[in-house]
Amino acid sequence: MDFARRTRSSDVMALGARALSGPRLPPARGKATHLVVLCHGYGADGNDLIGLAPHWQRLLPTAAFVAPNAPEPCAGAPSGYQWFAISRMNPAEMARGVESAAGLLNAFIDAELARLELSAERLALVGFSQGTMMSLHVGLSRAAKPSVIVGYSGMLPGAESLAKLSQSTPPILLVHGDSDQMIPADALFETAGALGRAGAMVQWHLSQGVGHGIDPVGLAMGGMFLVMAFRGQLQRRSQDIACPLP
Repeated sequence: MDFARRTRSSDVMALGARALSGPRLPPARGKATHLVVLCHGYGADGNDLIGLAPHWQRLLPTAAFVAPNAPEPCAGAPSGYQWFAISRMNPAEMARGVESAAGLLNAFIDAELARLELSAERLALVGFSQGTMMSLHVGLSRAAKPSVIVGYSGMLPGAESLAKLSQSTPPILLVHGDSDQMIPADALFETAGALGRAGAMVQWHLSQGVGHGIDPVGLAMGGMFLVMAFRGQLQRRSQDIACPLP
């Protein structure tokens, strides 16, 4: 998969009628200095992930948080949304899905950055499950890369054909439960390995006894990773880095 290819502006404009929206949490103090976009999983909505924001706001008091609802109603969960339909865990189907939804998420991110008068290096993308797929795909493909990507219980569709990544690729943290029956933990190792081979700086953590969810340890790791990235403490020091966190 060649992440140098960008979504055309005409594609974004064509999708503009379905612009995304969702719950927000403003900075605890002052004007926003950073933006954290939280992408929920299949069948959920923005309220599912905006709940992470109060935990991390203690570490990031000047960050704004937003959790957009995915663009499509979810047939499998009538009160929830999906970034794209999933009939089975088919890599080709999921790769097409993230590509089809990328334009809407990119347009939403651009609008939020403009609204807050922030540049791309002040952006973090965080995802859960299908939202991790979106965060990784969009974060790696944007011309102006985010500062950091954090993904829980997800994977990168098309990881097996990932092209060499640029030096501007942001640091990435992947967290996965070892008892996840929705997206097995093997997806963590496949994604981390592919990203590392392609040149990304990747850290990962396998949560013991955790299913398809986020435990307190993973939550704390994600918050500290965001803080370190925004402080510039995760700058690349070697060509290829992929390592576990204890």
